[in-house]
Amino acid sequence: MSKTKKVHSTGRFGSRYGVGIRKRVLKVELQQKQKQNCPDCNHGILKRKASGIYECSKCNKQIAGGAYVPETMTGSLIKKIVSQKKFSSGIEELNEIKEQPFSEKVEQKGEEKKESKKEKLLTKAKSVLGMQTFSKKFDQKHEHKKEEKKEDKK
Repeated sequence: MSKTKKVHSTGRFGSRYGVGIRKRVLKVELQQKQKQNCPDCNHGILKRKASGIYECSKCNKQIAGGAYVPETMTGSLIKKIVSQKKFSSGIEELNEIKEQPFSEKVEQKGEEKKESKKEKLLTKAKSVLGMQTFSKKFDQKHEHKKEEKKEDKK
């Protein structure tokens, strides 16, 4: 069977399975066969090795992604959220918790349960205020680092 202008690669199904399903398959196949750039080296072509696994032909790096597309919409949204400054302060807190031994984590959870609702609200308010001051300090540190890099290049 040959391809036609309207149905492209789904012409192989003929009149079977219904129009709606063939249109969905066509959308997925067109996305899947597009050339995708590597997010690390921004060059080369990602090749799909298996469902959700892609490999760059230049840097040989394997990337996990969607079943048919290397980067899904939800994945790109999460990437944007993580890159925000307010979110980055939460990551530092999580890293501190990870470094603590398991027994200390259990003790902290027991103490948190004992706190009243008012105390929890107060701590949340303090953390929000702390995040605002943190973001200012964060900006100052990064400006200082950028200046150092400029001086090193000169």
